[in-house]
Amino acid sequence: MIDKLQELILHFEDLEKQMIDPNLINDQNKYKEVTREHRRLIPIIDKSKKYISVHSQISEDESILEGDDEELKKIVKDELDDLKSEASQIEDALKILLLPHDPNDDKNIILEIRAGTGGDEAALFAADLFRVYSRFAERNKWHYKVMESNPIGIGGYKELIMSISGDGAYGMLKFESGVHRVQRVPKTETSGRVHTSAATVAVLPEAEEADIQLVDADLKIDTYRASGAGGQHVNKTESAIRITHIPTGLVVTCQDETSQHKNKAAALKVLRSRLLAAEREQLAKERAAARKDMVSTGDRSAKIRTYNFPQGRITDHRINFTAFNLDGVMDGQINELIDNLTLADQQLKLTEVV
Repeated sequence: MIDKLQELILHFEDLEKQMIDPNLINDQNKYKEVTREHRRLIPIIDKSKKYISVHSQISEDESILEGDDEELKKIVKDELDDLKSEASQIEDALKILLLPHDPNDDKNIILEIRAGTGGDEAALFAADLFRVYSRFAERNKWHYKVMESNPIGIGGYKELIMSISGDGAYGMLKFESGVHRVQRVPKTETSGRVHTSAATVAVLPEAEEADIQLVDADLKIDTYRASGAGGQHVNKTESAIRITHIPTGLVVTCQDETSQHKNKAAALKVLRSRLLAAEREQLAKERAAARKDMVSTGDRSAKIRTYNFPQGRITDHRINFTAFNLDGVMDGQINELIDNLTLADQQLKLTEVV
């Protein structure tokens, strides 16, 4: 392991040299890639240097034990046990840090929320989920923007698509994809009965042009007049865009931007991300054929979580984790859920590496 860590340290030092190279600074795309990689490696390098230092001390102490100084050997023997324990702990941490890195984890995301079974209550729950993720983005000082929405009159959404931009956004939110079930007394319920409704969430890594190449001949682009709130602009210009990807039949619409050009750019961004997600989903299914995932990012039809309002309880069914801070979760405090899902995924990957 020492040799591997030393190679990693040399790579890290090379990244630092590149970051002060004027030629790299002039290439913004490459500069972002290098700085992102440098930032990702910082905790790994810190642990690596500590591990190498402790391992060096262990070697020195073991050489002393081979000598003739009995008094010094006694002192070193006590120290050696502590050093070996520390080295073991650092090594366990490094095994997780050195797991293969998914480059998509660093990407921004397209997050799609759709009301499922439950009528108006499902649409209201979709709006609640939008608040969860928008508040989570705010807490992380990320930027989010609604790209497309289909609201209902009482404050809910049949569908809402948002972009979230921030370091590691996909890596943190990728396990949110799936069916979210809610159990509560709906606002529209007069008898006080608890209903069960659902909404689906899809978290897509934002695809760049280099990730997915679109051919003009494969696209059917239609324009139409936007509907809904928007003042004089609505119904006077054909700013809304509908793009159909002919080979796959995927259809993307966007009307929430102020111009046809912006709507087209937003729709293409969503289309690329959906096509990239479809490729990843196919790979995930092939991978799952060999073993069953504890934590999946590929199957969006799976019921992943239940929000039980009468008991203030939230349960993630993939890892059998239950918490009783539902009010906090609905205000975007989902770090505990994310941490437990990430840990379960890391433990699974560790068994695969072995």
